[in-house]
Amino acid sequence: MPLRNKFIVILALALSFNAHSFEEGFATNGEVQIAYRDYGPANAEPILLVTGLGAQLTLWPDFLIKDLQAHNFRPIAFDNRDVGLSSRFKSKPSQLINYVKYFLFLPINSEYSIEDMADDGVAVLDTLEIDQAHILGMSMGGMLAQVLVANHPDRAKSFTMISSMVSTPNPFNGPKFKVTQQLLKRSAKKDDLEGRIDQSIKLFDLIGRPGLNYDTPEFRHNMRSYIKRGGDDSGFLRQMAAIIGSKDRKKLAQSIELPTLIIHGDLDPLIKVKNAYATNKLIAGSDLLIIEGMGHLLDTASYNQFQSQLFKFLKQ
Repeated sequence: MPLRNKFIVILALALSFNAHSFEEGFATNGEVQIAYRDYGPANAEPILLVTGLGAQLTLWPDFLIKDLQAHNFRPIAFDNRDVGLSSRFKSKPSQLINYVKYFLFLPINSEYSIEDMADDGVAVLDTLEIDQAHILGMSMGGMLAQVLVANHPDRAKSFTMISSMVSTPNPFNGPKFKVTQQLLKRSAKKDDLEGRIDQSIKLFDLIGRPGLNYDTPEFRHNMRSYIKRGGDDSGFLRQMAAIIGSKDRKKLAQSIELPTLIIHGDLDPLIKVKNAYATNKLIAGSDLLIIEGMGHLLDTASYNQFQSQLFKFLKQ
């Protein structure tokens, strides 16, 4: 992976057929290189998008990027460490051992922490010389964003959290069993591209909006490009170890004084909706939107239900 600071590219294809112009480069946090993408425009309000478990920056939907730009925002996305084009790590957590520890509430070791990952986002802002940005995190990205805005409140203008939680995932507040099973299959058969696409479709069917069909030629084509960009999924297990090996962030959440918007699907099978209510109680003055029919993923039907409230919040 090149370690040069910055270069200009044109997006040919991510998970959309629509092209964006963007600036792409690498930020540095210690010895870790973080790949970022700045969609611009440079004179608009910056908003940092923090992705979820095992997700590359290209997973942010095109409709969100375009809509943010249309409302005079500057979307900036990045690959979390251990995924996409960012630096990779080498430890090999045991799926079985960590799964047993998870159900027995035993400590789980990880090669890095979610605090380290939150600082990667700060490094992106530093590289782009952005003093303050709106912070939007989804799923695991919401956890990282909590840490970022709590530990670096001077760097954030607002905090939006989608489909996330402040507690450490456990068998009582975590995913349904069949979702956990499917999640653990993501790192299997690394050289089987079509098999990995099949596994992704099965996962999206489980955690996405009920009734939405992901098994389409377009989805398969885009997912094929997505997987080729990111390479293997080995970082997924290390990121998972960082999440379930972390301490809960309830006290940290209570320290957040920024304007905060919490968005959660009422049908989320990965992070149960009760977590959104709990976070709303912990962050004083936070706003809560429960989206009817929404699972864990961001689809157009769900987005249309909260789009106006999102921009009203961001522009206040």
